[in-house]
Amino acid sequence: MVAPDDVADVEAMRALLDEVDYLADLGLATALFCAVRLPQPLLLEGEAGVGKTEAAKALAAVLETPLVRLQCYEGIDAAEALYEWNYPRQLLSIRLAEAAGRDLAEDDLFGPDHLVERPLLRALRHPGPRPAVLLVDEVDRADDEFEAFLLELLAESAVTIPELGTVRAARPPVVVLTSNRTRDLHDALKRRCLYHWIDYPDLARAVAVVRRRVPAASATLAEQVAAAVARLRGLEVQKPPGLAEAIDWVATLRLLGLDRLDGDAAEATLGSVLKYREDLEVARDRGMAWVAGG
Repeated sequence: MVAPDDVADVEAMRALLDEVDYLADLGLATALFCAVRLPQPLLLEGEAGVGKTEAAKALAAVLETPLVRLQCYEGIDAAEALYEWNYPRQLLSIRLAEAAGRDLAEDDLFGPDHLVERPLLRALRHPGPRPAVLLVDEVDRADDEFEAFLLELLAESAVTIPELGTVRAARPPVVVLTSNRTRDLHDALKRRCLYHWIDYPDLARAVAVVRRRVPAASATLAEQVAAAVARLRGLEVQKPPGLAEAIDWVATLRLLGLDRLDGDAAEATLGSVLKYREDLEVARDRGMAWVAGG
């Protein structure tokens, strides 16, 4: 088992990530190493599909500790992210007490047995022996109020539940936040975090990652698809494809028994990499032979 203090340096972190099939460059390995050893929250930004979420998953695998994921969305509030009371179970307790002819105190209803932990509380209460990895995914989708609440929680590694008191993390989680930059995050949150921008990988790294994720793929197919995805990103599409789409595309081609990407194969499987009708039309107007590199 690998404890945070056992990760001696950046190269050790990079090697451990490699062992769980996540190929990190020096910059990302450095950011993850610092997030673990300082410890300090890490904000990962980049386009969709470049591996931000996978980086947090790989870090949890390296540390052999649970990944607790909070998926942010428009309108999320503290209660949905932190905890709620199990109302059906509370109602059942009330009915059972009435049937037995006994009184039920408020503490009986608002106690640990009736508490439903949401991701933030679950990460804070993780018993160890190593800290959980808390992934706050797509934090840019949440609003300013939730961002302010999150900042306070991260700063204190504690939260107050009115009925139970303050819950303080015995082992503060390793926190990774991701953002696709649909809106700018507040400076206060950024100041609290380490920061790393994950860019699209170069061709060689993209090929290496694809072959790790789809071992049955030939080097030729991986190279052709990685190059095709790079070409598609150069078009005026609503959703430029990333590494995740390249992996999906190769997996689809392999499922169909195809070892090379040509115009016909690109036409048949283009929905694996482009997800908007308008983007498909842009690519088809450019020509499937061009997409395939012919």
